[in-house]
Amino acid sequence: MLNHLEINVSNLATSKVFYTLLLSELGYVSFQTWEQGFSFKKDNFYLVFVQTEAKYLDKPYHRKNVGLNHLAFSVLNKQTVNDLRLKLIAFGVEELYPAQFPYAGGPQHYAMYFEDPDRVKIEIVAQPC
Repeated sequence: MLNHLEINVSNLATSKVFYTLLLSELGYVSFQTWEQGFSFKKDNFYLVFVQTEAKYLDKPYHRKNVGLNHLAFSVLNKQTVNDLRLKLIAFGVEELYPAQFPYAGGPQHYAMYFEDPDRVKIEIVAQPC
């Protein structure tokens, strides 16, 4: 079991707004806040978001480079995927693969896909998958 995952972000304030909306919908609660970061916790796992140092901001993230490709979150059912999809679209999040929703991951994989403010791909998948 993972204990925590830390993600560097380009704009801490923008990421905090985005992840507060997303993670609160997924049952995470605010865990820690400090000048250069914040975290959310669910059960025994937490996600940490830290402001990237200015000297590294000239090298943008892309999920197809070496490193993290995407984060996938499980939800209990298809309706939760549908409800969260509508909330995120209303928030202004651009959906990935909208023409293939909800089966972009295959005929037995009910999910939605989008990107966070730094273009990290996020997947919300209904269980059982």
